[in-house]
Parts: sequence; structure tokens; C-alpha cells
Amino acid sequence: MKGTSRKPDLSDPALRAKLMQGMGHNYYGEPAWPNELLYIFPVVMLGTLAVCVGLAVLDPAMVGEPAEPFATPLEILPEWYLYPVFQVLRVVPSKLLGITIMVSIPLGLMGIPFIESVNKFQNPFRRPVATTIFLIGLLITLWLGIGATLPIDQSFTLGLF
Repeated sequence: MKGTSRKPDLSDPALRAKLMQGMGHNYYGEPAWPNELLYIFPVVMLGTLAVCVGLAVLDPAMVGEPAEPFATPLEILPEWYLYPVFQVLRVVPSKLLGITIMVSIPLGLMGIPFIESVNKFQNPFRRPVATTIFLIGLLITLWLGIGATLPIDQSFTLGLF
């Protein structure tokens, strides 16, 4: 199998002729129109639809018990990816302060590239500020997420103390 790791030589007359014929930058294969878009794309779409229908027929979703609108469960938990946000709203005494904290998190994350914009490295060990912010944020998120599943009196200590 021939790899595509080398860069095309734009001074090559054969490549220039192919580019002039409308081959685009697809120097190593066939053009996308009509081969890909008319033949392969519909097959992939029909295959995906067949897999989805097959899974729905073979393993249908079960209907649970009917909802009771007047009976509130004792412990209401959101989906797992919202546990840290739920914990912030549950623990902070002022709901306005909790919402302010939640809004400040994405705003702070948007500022990280501007803090480390002078660093050209992709290796996390050579980007200490971004790596430290990420690790601290990850630990806080895990702490809040685990604490959201515990009762309110154990949520700060995670039941360890």
C-alpha cells in the first residue's frame, strides 16, 4: 500500500497537468466527484441506517414504569456529567454566587490560550502553566462530582473524615 507521507513536488509537470485538469489536491487517488459522492457515500449512509434499524429491532428500548408527578424522590441526581455543577449549586449558600462560579469557569478556560500564547510547544511537560491549570481543574471536578453522589453533610470530605 502506497503511503501519502511525502509532499507533492509542484514543479513536476505531470502533477501540474493533473492540477490543471481539475484534480484538485487529490494527487494520490481519484477525484471525489462522482466516485465518492455518488457511489460510496450512499452505501455508507444506507449501511449506517441498516445498523441503527437492526439494533432497534434486535434490542428495543424497554418502557419503564409510568411517572408519578406528585411523588418527588428523596435524592434527585442529574446525569453524571452534571454532577460537579449540581454540587456547586448544592453547597454554595447563595444561588447567585453559584451561578457566578459556573459562568466564571468557561470564561476562565477561554483565557488559558492567552496566558500561554507565547509557548510554541505541544508537549504538556513543556507547558507548565496550562498543565497545572488542567490538573487542578480535573481534581476539583472529580472531587465535586464524587461529592454530589453523597449526602450533603459528607459531600465536602467525601465521607473520609
